[in-house]
Amino acid sequence: MIKVELTHRAMLDLIEINEYSIQKFGQKIAEKYLDDIEAALLLIREQPKLLISKKDASKFFQFYPVRKHHLICTRVKDNVIVLTIKHCQMDLLERLNELEPSLQLEAELLNSKLLGKS
Repeated sequence: MIKVELTHRAMLDLIEINEYSIQKFGQKIAEKYLDDIEAALLLIREQPKLLISKKDASKFFQFYPVRKHHLICTRVKDNVIVLTIKHCQMDLLERLNELEPSLQLEAELLNSKLLGKS
């Protein structure tokens, strides 16, 4: 079975999304939003082929849209690792280019570690 994990960065993104949603829309909406993200994570675990690759992004990144956000993941064997979660209003590829050196390094290190090449 596929294992889905979130990096520390992705967990911080979730906290930020939750705090923003509570502030702008209230507790109920924030909880629903996080529930939708959790449902997406479960769906990815069951059907990892739903992750999308983008030709303009690094080969290490795969994406899954959830409401107004994208889960940005990397896949290693039976592991899907959510690296970060970004809002759709952002120019996603531009934002990834800003993050890419550290995000790609993180994906490569996780890949190496999970494949036993560390």
